[in-house]
Amino acid sequence: MSENNQEIKFDPNKPLQVGGQAVIEGVMMRAPGKIATAVRRTNGDIVVRKRDYKSLGEKNKIFKLPILRGAVGLLEMMFVGIETLNFSAEIAMHDLELKDRIDGQELKKKKTASNLRLALTVIFALIVGIAIFFVTPLFVTTKLFNVEQDAYWFNIIAGVIRLSILLVYLMGISMMKDVKRLFEYHGGEHKAVMSFESSKQLTLESAALSTRFHPRCGTSFILIVAIVSILLFSVVDALMILWLGKLTLPIRLMTHLPLIPLVGGVAYEFIRWSSKRTNTSLGKILVAPGLWMQRVTTKEPDSSQVEVAIIALRCALGMDELKPVRYIQHVSELTIN
Repeated sequence: MSENNQEIKFDPNKPLQVGGQAVIEGVMMRAPGKIATAVRRTNGDIVVRKRDYKSLGEKNKIFKLPILRGAVGLLEMMFVGIETLNFSAEIAMHDLELKDRIDGQELKKKKTASNLRLALTVIFALIVGIAIFFVTPLFVTTKLFNVEQDAYWFNIIAGVIRLSILLVYLMGISMMKDVKRLFEYHGGEHKAVMSFESSKQLTLESAALSTRFHPRCGTSFILIVAIVSILLFSVVDALMILWLGKLTLPIRLMTHLPLIPLVGGVAYEFIRWSSKRTNTSLGKILVAPGLWMQRVTTKEPDSSQVEVAIIALRCALGMDELKPVRYIQHVSELTIN
């Protein structure tokens, strides 16, 4: 049953009140006080997990301070995202094993093993991500370019390398069948949010007509992080050169890596600021690169994928669902037969 039969209207003065993430065959949506994840099963049914959620910023005002709120929010959403991906992966695995007609005891053992593998995979992916996107550009710039003591040119070159790696990586994985489907759900998530923020009725029809490009997308955020890192690390390197006389790769690693949360916090503030100005000429120029990159990370969804995104958002907002859905809290609530 829905909690509220009234349509909830978007408040343009609070542009960050809803957000989401594509998961395996589904979408997670976050609204004030709630998180809802809708996943389509292999039999076509849609299951939803909805739970209360209070961010650290809502619990303690200190975490609402500029810069800090972005850094803390990133960490929070990372854990929420990992946990949500785990939930959708368990449903996918459940349906695959159901298809193979295995018994419940064997299923439970395999789920536990899968959870452990997923957790290890996520940790490994984070380490690899930092190594590739932050360490590698520093290493390559140090070894191939004679600009180690030039704070600004060093970070500009490292930033270009970082952006190039990111673009090649995104274009490469976008060719994978499973990732392409994930990017389609990503497009569906954007359409649902854009429909809501355009003050349209939150229905399948209105969302289908909305754009799949959104200025607050994580893709845009990653691009802003890359640009902010160039500016911030240039200043830090210049100060370190004044202090130490020269910089080496180990010193750069020791100063740059701990500042990654700060880079994220500054990037968040920029996204927050620019999202209020997307209708201005300056705002359109500032968000254009991120929207262009979304041509890689989002794909046009079909109606069934948009439907899942709409259901997730309506459930997060406490509105009527488009169709009857089954609410669950744990995958174990899905029966084997």
